[in-house]
Order: sequence, then structure tokens, then C-alpha cells
Amino acid sequence: AGLFFEFLLAAFSHWQVQDGNIAASIVALVLLMISYNLKNKINSSNLSDSENIDIDIDQTVVMISISDNLLFNTASYNVKNGAYSIIEKLANVIKSEPSMDVMIEGHTDSRTISTDFIQDNWDLSVKRATSIIRVLENKYKIDGSRLIAAGRGSTIPVVPNTTKENRAKNRRIRIVILPNLNKFFALLATDQ
Repeated sequence: AGLFFEFLLAAFSHWQVQDGNIAASIVALVLLMISYNLKNKINSSNLSDSENIDIDIDQTVVMISISDNLLFNTASYNVKNGAYSIIEKLANVIKSEPSMDVMIEGHTDSRTISTDFIQDNWDLSVKRATSIIRVLENKYKIDGSRLIAAGRGSTIPVVPNTTKENRAKNRRIRIVILPNLNKFFALLATDQ
């Protein structure tokens, strides 16, 4: 009851009719409810306990950045054995809100890479995103229709690639949890 009351206070403090459009206002309120649920699920998952994991909640979009060293070896797209506990926590958060889609973005630093299996930073970033998606889908049974793989290469650094420490910050996987209103309303319809 306490969490629900806390939610209602948060919801009504953000409630506003948007340009006289009650439907848009209801959608905004529903998205706020979903965001609140995700925030609570993330807080209870201990995902944010690491300095190598950054969580940003911007109203209805949740972004979780995970340092590449927690998930992959250098210049590799094979998921480390030690990464599965993090991915399992992430899967539990994703499963908690079936009306949300999840985009997995791979990010690299600006150093060039070329191996027998990796053509360049674009290739590495896409392969890393796809590797995480395969684990979520195959091991943790997340429906593939909810998952989106994206490679960003070195195009969106969080800090300049001028030092070793900065390059490490730019090598990351970013999980973007997005509202899918069609799925949300379909879920509501089946509950009636």
C-alpha cells in the first residue's frame, strides 16, 4: 500500500492535460506508471550496485550502460562467463514489464580494430549487441520480437577518447528500455 500511495503522489504531481488532449494525458500517465514500476524493479535487482553500471531514467525511457569489461574480453564479442549474473538481473527487469521493447546498443572507443573476425568498430559494436540479445533470447527466454540490436561504433562517446580511462568509459553496452504502446494496450485488452 505504501508503494502504491507513493506512486499516486508521483503520478498526480506530474499529471497535466497535454494541450487539452485527455487521451495523450492518459498515455503519459500510463507511461509514468510503467517507468515507476521499472525503477522499482531495477532498484530491487541490485543492478545499480556497480560503478561499471550506470542507470538513467528519463520519464518513460530507461537506459542502462554496462562497461564492456564486465561483459567481454578486449576486442571480443563473446560474452564472458562472469557476465551471466548481470545479464540475468537485466532479463528479470525486462520480463517484469512485457509492454516494453529493449534496444541493445554496442559502443566502442575510437581505436581502430581489424581481425579475422571483426572488420572494424561498427562490426564489433553490432556483434556485441547481438551477442547480448542471443543470451537474453536463448538463455533467459526474452521474446525476440521485443529485442532490437544496434551498433553505434565509436560515434557516440560519453567522454572524449583522449585517455585510456576515457576510452574505457566509451566501451559499453547500453540497454534502452522503450515503451511500446501497441503492446501495452493489447495487454490491457486481454486483461478485460
